[in-house]
Amino acid sequence: MSDDAIHDDSMNDNSMNDDLMNDDLMNDDLMNDDLINDNLMHENVTCQEALREVPAGLFGRTLNALQPDVDMNKIAGSHDILFICLDTLRYDVAAEEEAKGTTPVLNRYGPWEKCQAPGNFTYPSHHAMFAGFLPCPYDAKSIADRQPLFFPVNAGMGKRAPAGAFGFSGATIMEGLEKAGYDTWCVGGVAFFDKRSDLGRVFPGYFRHSYWNPSFACPVKDSTRNQVDFLLKKIEKADRSIPVFLYLNIDAIHYPNYFYLDGAVHDSLESHGAALRYVDGQLGRLFERWKSVRGSTFVICCSDHGTCYGEDGCQFHGINHPAVTTVPYKHFTL
Repeated sequence: MSDDAIHDDSMNDNSMNDDLMNDDLMNDDLMNDDLINDNLMHENVTCQEALREVPAGLFGRTLNALQPDVDMNKIAGSHDILFICLDTLRYDVAAEEEAKGTTPVLNRYGPWEKCQAPGNFTYPSHHAMFAGFLPCPYDAKSIADRQPLFFPVNAGMGKRAPAGAFGFSGATIMEGLEKAGYDTWCVGGVAFFDKRSDLGRVFPGYFRHSYWNPSFACPVKDSTRNQVDFLLKKIEKADRSIPVFLYLNIDAIHYPNYFYLDGAVHDSLESHGAALRYVDGQLGRLFERWKSVRGSTFVICCSDHGTCYGEDGCQFHGINHPAVTTVPYKHFTL
C-alpha cells in the first residue's frame, strides 16, 4: 500500500471553489434584507440572548451538578486523542462478547456503556459526533443528562462549558483541537470517507490530513488490519512533539461481515460478533504500538449506530429501531 494511493492533497483543490463562495451568491441567498429586517426582529433581544436555544434552567443544572470522570481540559494538549468508531456495532452484541471474554483487548479498558446513538446511520451520526455530540446515556431524559467531553460554545447552549468538557469554537471538535495545537488525522472506512466522490470528501475535509484506500473498504476481509498497518507506519514518521487527534472509522462490522464466521454465507448476529472479535485483535496491535511510540493517549471508542437482522421485520439501518439506536460507548487512557 503506497502513500500516494491515500494521499490527502485532493482535499485542498475543490473544497473552496470560487463559484461556491461567490460574494453575490452569499448576499442574495443568505443575507436577504427581508430576512434580517429590523421589523421582523423581536424587540430588545440581545445578540447573546439570540444565541441561547436551550432552557437556561435545564442546562444550568448540568453545569453545576456534573461530576465528570475525566477532565478534557487536562487531556487536551497533554495526550494524543484517538476517536475510534466501530461502525454499525450493536450494543447487545458488544455486551455479549464482553461477557464471554472474547474481546480481551476492549475488555481491558472497562465495560461498555449502553447509549443512545446520535443518528440511525453513518452520515447524521458523524455530523453530530464531530460537532461534539457523542452517544449519550441510554436512560438520559434530557440534554442535561449528558456528560460531554467536548462542548461547542456556539451551539446555542451558552458559552460556558460544563465541568470537564473541552469548550471549543469552530464547526467541529477537530477545528477546536487544531486551534489548541493538534494535528488532525482521519483514516476512513465506509463509503462516506471514500474521497473519490463529492459526498465522500465531506467528512475527510474536516481534518488536516485524511486517508482512504480501497483496501480499507467494507467488502475487504482484512480492512481493519490494513488500516492498522497503515497507522503503525505513519506514527513512526510523525513529529512526536505535536499532539495528534486521530479519527479511525472501522468498517469490518458493517455489511458484509459473514466472512468472519466459518461457513456462513449471509450476515447475522453471529457473524456480527465474529467481526467484533476480529477487530478486537487488531486494536490490540494499534494500542500497544501507539502507546509505546506516542506516550499518553486518551481513547474514545463507540459505535455510530447499530443494524437489524430481521428483528420485527426490520433489516439493515437508517431506521429508528432499538437495535439501530442503541450503541456501546467507552473512553479510557492507554
